[in-house]
Amino acid sequence: MHDLIAFIESNSALVAANPAAFATFAVLFGGGGFAVGRYLLTERIANLESRIARRDEEIADLKSKHTAPEQGGLSVPLFEMTEVLPPPPLNVHRLLLQPKEDPHLR
Repeated sequence: MHDLIAFIESNSALVAANPAAFATFAVLFGGGGFAVGRYLLTERIANLESRIARRDEEIADLKSKHTAPEQGGLSVPLFEMTEVLPPPPLNVHRLLLQPKEDPHLR
């Protein structure tokens, strides 16, 4: 871009003498470059559009297959209910503490 500006500055007398010719060539070359770029990228744009359409179809298929769980039944069967208790306390020697029997309670 800097080279283009330097080229125009060096030929500013020519551009000032014929501004209509400069503008005409600028529009022709700019438009031609845009058209060539668009032509070369058309395949890529079409590929991206087809990927978007395929993704939208997959989303619609997944939404149609999705069913809500039944309100009356359980979604996870429960086979057995168990009670989880903490382990019994340990003393300093890592032995189980045994409840002392009170001779007065018998």
